[in-house]
Amino acid sequence: MADNPNPGTLNDNSERLFSFGVIADIQYADLEDGYNFQGSRRRYYRHSLLHLQGAIEDWNKESSTPCCVLQLGDIIDGYNAQHKTSEKSLELVMNTFKMLKVPVHHTWGNHEFYNFSRDYLTRSKLNTRFLEDRIVHHPETIPSENYYAYHFVPFPKFRFILLDAYDLSVLGVDQSSPKYQQCMKILREHNPNTELNSPQGLSEPQFVQFNGGFSQEQLNWLNEVLTFSDTNQEKVVIVSHLPIYPEASDSVCLAWNYRDALAVIWSHKCVVCFFAGHTHDGGYSEDPFGVHHVNLEGVIETAPDSQAFGTVHVYPDKMMLKGRGRVPDRIMNYKKEKALDF
Repeated sequence: MADNPNPGTLNDNSERLFSFGVIADIQYADLEDGYNFQGSRRRYYRHSLLHLQGAIEDWNKESSTPCCVLQLGDIIDGYNAQHKTSEKSLELVMNTFKMLKVPVHHTWGNHEFYNFSRDYLTRSKLNTRFLEDRIVHHPETIPSENYYAYHFVPFPKFRFILLDAYDLSVLGVDQSSPKYQQCMKILREHNPNTELNSPQGLSEPQFVQFNGGFSQEQLNWLNEVLTFSDTNQEKVVIVSHLPIYPEASDSVCLAWNYRDALAVIWSHKCVVCFFAGHTHDGGYSEDPFGVHHVNLEGVIETAPDSQAFGTVHVYPDKMMLKGRGRVPDRIMNYKKEKALDF
């Protein structure tokens, strides 16, 4: 059959395999509206919960129910910690998620760590590692307990990998621990500023305290899973709070060692899509290896009369993001196997 020259439209009739929901940066707090750190963009702390309710209602009534929802991190705002409302706010948001008819996979972002320690999160309902799938006879694909990452198969031949972008971080870890010392050393080597959240004057502006990175141990594990997926002709979707591709993101919002993560991904052919949050602005770019990097617009900076979530419809040859409100529609074709020139 000849390739269809038309890249497709969002009411495409070819065989839909399954779909999944995406939402990012809810950052709920029981507070009056405020602004971001630069004072340039409004944040709707209370309304974010109504946005979440609207998204859940939409997903629940879609004609083909999504198989799951990916929550891309920053579920409640850091202000909750100052107001001693972290647990109450988290409970409110988690109770809202109970209305959803399908499982939700939770990613951890910087705001999770402003509110809770890593130990607390591991014991909390935000730890959805129990939803992981194990690959029989491949122990190298089982993640370590040292970071919060796992993979699962929502549909045959599609594997989703949830990464821990704060595996290397000074947030949420005990300041007396070797890990904290190691991460503070990395941060200070790249950021001489007194205010470690400031990227001022940095040649690598991602080295700020509100970001983090991937340990070598986690990257080695990712490499093993992608090797398995390559061998078994799987298509892979990766999920992380922090983006890793500069063309799709504000340079300040990238993971510390985004280049290392890209190097692992680019050494395999199975990765189709990389979903991240964190930037609030959203962003998109297809990299030279055909991986689609989607940074989802944040709920927290979405006006009450708009929305910010999406449903991704998966087809044999592409994924189609149907965005709502300020999340745009996107068509993400899978890269074609390069034909050999004779």
